[in-house]
Amino acid sequence: MIEYKHRYKYHFFLGILIILMDIYGDYIYKPRSNWTEYFSYPMFLYTIAMYITFFSIYVINYKVLCPFMLSRKRVVPYILGAIVLVFLYAGIRYLLEEVVLYSITGLHNYGDNFRYFGYYVFDNSYYASKSLLFSTAIYLFFRFVDHKDAIHQLKIENQKAEVTLLKSQLDPHFLFNTLNSFYSDLILEQPKIAADIHRLSDLLRFVTYEANEDKIPLEKDLKFITDYLYFYKKRYEDNLAVEYKVHGSVTNQKIPAMLLIHFVENVFKHGIVNDTSAKATITITIYPDAIEINTRNKIAASEKYTEQGIGYASISRRLTILFKNDFTLLKKEENSYFEAYLKIPV
Repeated sequence: MIEYKHRYKYHFFLGILIILMDIYGDYIYKPRSNWTEYFSYPMFLYTIAMYITFFSIYVINYKVLCPFMLSRKRVVPYILGAIVLVFLYAGIRYLLEEVVLYSITGLHNYGDNFRYFGYYVFDNSYYASKSLLFSTAIYLFFRFVDHKDAIHQLKIENQKAEVTLLKSQLDPHFLFNTLNSFYSDLILEQPKIAADIHRLSDLLRFVTYEANEDKIPLEKDLKFITDYLYFYKKRYEDNLAVEYKVHGSVTNQKIPAMLLIHFVENVFKHGIVNDTSAKATITITIYPDAIEINTRNKIAASEKYTEQGIGYASISRRLTILFKNDFTLLKKEENSYFEAYLKIPV
């Protein structure tokens, strides 16, 4: 993978290549008797102004327009944004050449008959298009490289998970058949226990089979969390002090498997969940285009959240592979309490 900190070199070399190609094209189509004419005053100043404009639009397109529009497949807004950048290109160049440099040299780069708005924008649209084309092309190239690397990393992570699962897993058919046998034996005489066995079977089946999918329906993931909390409630009986809330509407959203449960699990693993004076809270908020989970719990005296916590490094790595930078992951430890927050797109 091409590291982010080294990518400026590719932009630099592309910029040099663009300038050299322009000089070469100018030499072919507008031959000068002497090479020094390319660096004569005031031609050199106007050339610098043109390249300042060119690379300003290049940077705006690469850093702002492409990440916010193309990366989210918003093609129409991107086209509209590109049109705006064409006008911005003309505006910046006009400011530099016809205002700043004119005040210095007393000369116009465009003749009197060509300085009206329509022609000026039309003429500069060619140079603006070059800037947009080059910056978009290199953005898509780096995006392709990132996606290829992300797919490779996901395959490695999946292979590791499969190996770990195989090492620790009983034959699932044997396990589920055994639970079904218990369920059948108890359904008539002890229906509550039978119902719990059925619920446990569903929970284990989810972990064994459905959690291996890349994405799962949000409805199933929330059911898994509900079942998970149910068994902790059985364990602590009336002493469980965890407040769980879900806000918003569940429709057909899909999210990465076993992502939200990490935050729920760590509340029980590293926090105090049986103190009614310091209730732990788990809140999931569903928006049309995003999902948030926020957890807050008192830290167990023996835990060091800064080192263990929610497995911040591993979760952050997985989220980066899945969403690049289009997510928010925060954690805070304050006054013996730990808070974790995640927001992901759907």
